[in-house]
Amino acid sequence: MGGTMDGTKHQRRGNTRQRIQDVALELFAEQGYEKTSLREIAERLDVTKAALYYHFKTKEEILVSLFEDLTKPIEDLIEWGRTQPHTLEIKQEILRRYSEALAGAEPLFRFMQENQATVRELRIGDTFKDRLRGFRDILIDPEAPLVEQVRCISAMFTLHAGMFVMQDLNDDLEKRRAAVLEVAMDLVTQAHERTHGTD
Repeated sequence: MGGTMDGTKHQRRGNTRQRIQDVALELFAEQGYEKTSLREIAERLDVTKAALYYHFKTKEEILVSLFEDLTKPIEDLIEWGRTQPHTLEIKQEILRRYSEALAGAEPLFRFMQENQATVRELRIGDTFKDRLRGFRDILIDPEAPLVEQVRCISAMFTLHAGMFVMQDLNDDLEKRRAAVLEVAMDLVTQAHERTHGTD
């Protein structure tokens, strides 16, 4: 792990609101969401509590805003996918974009996995389930046989598994993402060809 990576992560985009989100997520990961206070977030950022308060009144607000910002690419993808034809090229493009969106939101998903009570309390889980359903709907062919629909849904979960279940299999993140995406593509290609033939 080179030191340069960590430096750039902080500058996700230069503005204060995003720096607050990034630092809050770091602290939540280090010491737990419950134990982290707004004051500590301000201290690590080296800003006054008032400056922090200008952007967020509570740490709940920080978390919800993080969730909305980091899952927005998934929402945009669903919107786009709904207007597209059910071709194999489109499905492959959908998987590629989803893989990127998941990679961008990986720290947040890890937080969600480790803090399920908080996620339930803040209803983030409900919104997330809606996003998943929306994504599932643009990936499967309504007219495909059930077994092929399952294949497409499995492609989605393959991408998720790449994030959570396989973290320790290979520490080269990019290689792992590429391998996982390839398997997801295979599943969707098979499903498409078995439904439509190789048109």
